[in-house]
Amino acid sequence: MHVRILYRVRQFWRTVFVKNDEQLLRQAHASLTTAQWELFSQLQPADQGHALQLYRKLTENGEYQPDLLVAALLHDVGKLRYPMNPLERAAVVVVKTIRPALAAKWGEIPSPGWDDLPGWRKAFILSRQHPAWGAVLASQAGVSPQAEELIRQHHSAVPGSDGWDTSLQYKLWLVDNDY
Repeated sequence: MHVRILYRVRQFWRTVFVKNDEQLLRQAHASLTTAQWELFSQLQPADQGHALQLYRKLTENGEYQPDLLVAALLHDVGKLRYPMNPLERAAVVVVKTIRPALAAKWGEIPSPGWDDLPGWRKAFILSRQHPAWGAVLASQAGVSPQAEELIRQHHSAVPGSDGWDTSLQYKLWLVDNDY
């Protein structure tokens, strides 16, 4: 638990004081089509930085499967639906850690929709729904069906389940969760 808290503190710090590596940005640009790069470029700098770190970790581990790298770079594009500020991000992380059932409940989209909800509530919905929303956006930007599915499922891997240890999905999940 102590390690996870330190990870979250570092993550918050990087969110506030992000400066993305120019060399990694060039490598990412070369890995994406024009439409995919335009989508990536719309991400907040912190989300770009997070995606670049996943890309870096994967390539440092010898992972060069194109769909995996594209998914790593675009996995959070669903967050374009609502640009969270650092305090909203922190609140989501804290509630998900302390009261995961409550975070899940707040992450459900109410009927008729979310337009009139306060920002804090939109942050929880975004946290829960961004993989599905991102898969749609990435598909519209021309990613392969496999990359689309990796984006859609990037929060879904279960460590130790049959077949996960070598799957692309599990590799993405591992680097996204900093294991």
